[in-house]
Amino acid sequence: MTDDLIRKSRLAGLLYLIIIVMGLGAELGLRAPLIDLSDAAGTAAAILAAPGQFRLAIIADLVMALSDAGLAVLLYLIFRSVAPGLALSAMVFRLVQAVLIAANLMALQTAWLLLSNAHDVADAQSLALIFLELHGHGYDLGLVFFGVNSLMMGVLVWRSGLFAKAFGVGLALAGLVYLIGSGIRFLAPDLSAAFAPAYGVTILAETAFCLRLLFPPRRHGRSVS
Repeated sequence: MTDDLIRKSRLAGLLYLIIIVMGLGAELGLRAPLIDLSDAAGTAAAILAAPGQFRLAIIADLVMALSDAGLAVLLYLIFRSVAPGLALSAMVFRLVQAVLIAANLMALQTAWLLLSNAHDVADAQSLALIFLELHGHGYDLGLVFFGVNSLMMGVLVWRSGLFAKAFGVGLALAGLVYLIGSGIRFLAPDLSAAFAPAYGVTILAETAFCLRLLFPPRRHGRSVS
């Protein structure tokens, strides 16, 4: 790898690490303990009892979306010499995902406004739960675009000669999991819980690629200007 590629790779790896930490932290560490979509009153009580935690989850997702936008550009710069059209397409799909996830945060903010300014408590709790569920669907819509991006990135990594082909296979498998999981969420939601363990593949594949970006192989390869 050239020095320029190594610098871009390390910065991309750092942004990827931020995305992984912020994304998992927001969804699993901060939001999941507060939200139960089968219990509007319990969810409302949990959120109102921990407003800082709920808002911190929104901030973490916003940081993730901003980092995703930067990573999309960096990955394009790294892989454009491999297949310019495919690299550009991958960047566009990742940017669409980042925009959808960022815009979708308004559903969480709406839920918070409903709960914190409620006059009719029961109605506010029910409406807030709908917006919280809408956020979940919006997140999965973003993952449709990210799934396509991951498939493209898998091909780019496979063809690049910059990284081991195994990373390309892992990213492609992650893309399939994202696409199938989002399809199930929209078309057969009752199966979502059963499919959830498959997302372990995405965590492993993306974490492995993130670490490879952070610690790239030092060998001569295609130059990127």
